[in-house]
Amino acid sequence: MPSMKTPTTAASASPPARLLFTDLDGSLLDHHSYDWSPAIPWLSRLKAQSVPVIPVTSKTRSEILPLRVALGLESAPFIAENGAVVGLPSDWCHARLDRQLGRDGLAIQTLGVDIGFIRQRLNVWRGRLADTPGMAFTTMSEMTLEALCTFTGLPELEARLARLREGSEPLVWEGSDAGLDALRQGLDGDGLQLVRGGRFWHVTGHSHKGSAVQWLIERFASLRGVAPQTLALGDGPNDVAMLEAVDQAVVIRGFHGFEVAPQQAALYRTEATGPSGWAEGVAHWWGRAECRVMPAALSQSAAEVTR
Repeated sequence: MPSMKTPTTAASASPPARLLFTDLDGSLLDHHSYDWSPAIPWLSRLKAQSVPVIPVTSKTRSEILPLRVALGLESAPFIAENGAVVGLPSDWCHARLDRQLGRDGLAIQTLGVDIGFIRQRLNVWRGRLADTPGMAFTTMSEMTLEALCTFTGLPELEARLARLREGSEPLVWEGSDAGLDALRQGLDGDGLQLVRGGRFWHVTGHSHKGSAVQWLIERFASLRGVAPQTLALGDGPNDVAMLEAVDQAVVIRGFHGFEVAPQQAALYRTEATGPSGWAEGVAHWWGRAECRVMPAALSQSAAEVTR
């Protein structure tokens, strides 16, 4: 029987097209300091290999734009507000579908629900459920700038950018589980959902990180004529759909204590947290010469040995 790991050379086979999708807060960025220095060697290596590193985050478009520059990710697309907004650089644009490029050179695709509708329905349900025990929450837009800075650890300028929402509303839940369930049911009837993040609950439409990731994978395949190998890394419950939408996934050890359990055979759990865990996870899957996706027949045994 021929070996499943037949050596290949640059002359006989080109490297596979690859895409890396990553959460930011608590993953590529440190949960407390927002530092990413432990990830810099891998970011440089991936850039040299022309592998797009695609932020997939609850942050707003306004927050991501300066971060893309600081991280050196200007040539990659991004997914903002848990899948509600996608930003496309020119070489990810379809000539017929993406005609409106902004001054920043990006085409913006809105996959979610308008923020005005979300805020209106939150106000409606706050009134309708006022007598429900344990109904208490504060939205990000209701927080003072000082309170938001204290809660998130963000400096004032970045906190202002965080409030420029387009398709999701973060909130701090202050009530009971029963109150949360009542709000969830009410929002569901409006086509909205509650998604748990690291610090906030996020009210969004039924788009999510996973659906936006799949949208981008399909866009890449359509434009390039090849299906890419995909890796995703995240630390929170709102990352689960993203981790399930790719070939290989990494759950980065977090500080929040919430369960993150994607249905994903090719899964690795890190020992380190934040950007150190991010680098550990990328090295686990792509730090070897042989980076092909495992055959389906081997996925069960692989799941038993990954942590």
